[in-house]
Amino acid sequence: MPHDKVITVLGATGTQGGAVARELLSSGEFGVRAVTRNARSAKAQALAGLGAKVVEASLTDGASLRRALDGAHGAFLVTPYWEHRSPARELTEVETFIGAARSAGLRHVLWSTLEDTREAIKPEDPRMPFLEDGYRVPHFDVKGGRADALFAESGLPVTYLLMSFYWDNLLTQPQRDPDGTLALHLPLEDTPIAGVASEDIGRVAHRVLQDPSSTIGATVPVVGEYRTGAEMAAALSVALGERVAYRPPTADQYRNLAFPGAEELGNMFQYYAEFPESYLGRRNLDAAHAINPDWLTLPDFLAAHRIAITANS
Repeated sequence: MPHDKVITVLGATGTQGGAVARELLSSGEFGVRAVTRNARSAKAQALAGLGAKVVEASLTDGASLRRALDGAHGAFLVTPYWEHRSPARELTEVETFIGAARSAGLRHVLWSTLEDTREAIKPEDPRMPFLEDGYRVPHFDVKGGRADALFAESGLPVTYLLMSFYWDNLLTQPQRDPDGTLALHLPLEDTPIAGVASEDIGRVAHRVLQDPSSTIGATVPVVGEYRTGAEMAAALSVALGERVAYRPPTADQYRNLAFPGAEELGNMFQYYAEFPESYLGRRNLDAAHAINPDWLTLPDFLAAHRIAITANS
């Protein structure tokens, strides 16, 4: 595969990067350089088996990153925020990537981003707590705030892929309540949210790379459809052949759950539920479907992954 057709995929063993790598490999149109910190992992070896060149590099190691990008046509970047949950570190990772990408002379960068929720939530709004460093939803705000600005200032040819809630998250969500009922517990009230199957993240990335003249400098919404919590539960019920109830906690209840990141995720779900004009308004379905007309519906996605849901219910 000639160098001008090689795409370096960061986070290649994760949900987003893995979907991008697999789609590009299946197309035969692009070579894939799959970046991981452990080339011997099962997921890395699976990508190698599909034809990817697996390389070890890290967003905290500029030299390894420059080697991973050297000679590539373009790159897909998703940061590993949830491994460290540090906005400051995420910005450092983006800065390291930008430096390496400029040195490599990349011709197209696909940046997986989100919006700054603080544009929609006024500082005096008491409904949602501020978290560290003045962020409402740090993994959103740091991307849509300073990180997007860093890319805009870099001079790199960037397409901003505006991500949505992954339907893949639902695979581990149904829980058996004490009364024996399978239930979905997401604090969404009755508001629909924008969601996407991971397979469609790969398809969107592929089509963006095919059309650089229209997509460089643009923000592309990565979304399949809108669904309410009740609709998600109904789709899970069909996939599993067993009723899944929708039992939403409040945002406060979710924030108080005993797991790392619960407060941030509680804020995120409250943003989905109470600021749909911002969340849904940025994810126009017509625009998304123009890029990816064959998106997976939630029922089709769940049917394809039924075994994974059963294993986690």
